Amino acid sequence: MTVDLLTRAEEPADHAAVYEVNSQAFATTMEAELVEALRAAAIPLISLVAELDRGIVGHILFSPVRIRSESHKYRALALGPMAVRPDLQRRGIGSQLVVAGLEACARQQEFVVFVLGHPDFYPRFGFAPAGCTGLHFKEEQFDPYFFVAELREGALEGLSGWVEYHPAFDQE
Repeated sequence: MTVDLLTRAEEPADHAAVYEVNSQAFATTMEAELVEALRAAAIPLISLVAELDRGIVGHILFSPVRIRSESHKYRALALGPMAVRPDLQRRGIGSQLVVAGLEACARQQEFVVFVLGHPDFYPRFGFAPAGCTGLHFKEEQFDPYFFVAELREGALEGLSGWVEYHPAFDQE
């Protein structure tokens, strides 16, 4: 099914289709609005689309986060949101977007990526529980769902503290 899938960088002409995919994939338009807000305010930003039969069927976004610790502040990226059109879910499109997205992060010299997501999905892409490394999101109750991927060996060395997502994530 996904053999003819093209993953590529999002272009301005894709914005409406990306909004629609995110709106369809989630129960509300909150994620679609988040993408709009991050697109306007977050740097760096990695935004990829999945195209099938010349239509956008999936989207993945990576935006900046900061790691706040007593000793220093360190910048990294967070994966999310990721969306696949509901009628095409569970066919490998999301997996292809994650792989392509992590490769794009590495090409842009971004070597630490976080995700708040499903514990059965993200570990297959090299994500490990962030709490085990001393990195947390908001409260430790999120630890079972908060993961980190090290895209270059040693990138997490010496890092610990609280991960702060872009302020757009806190907008209602």
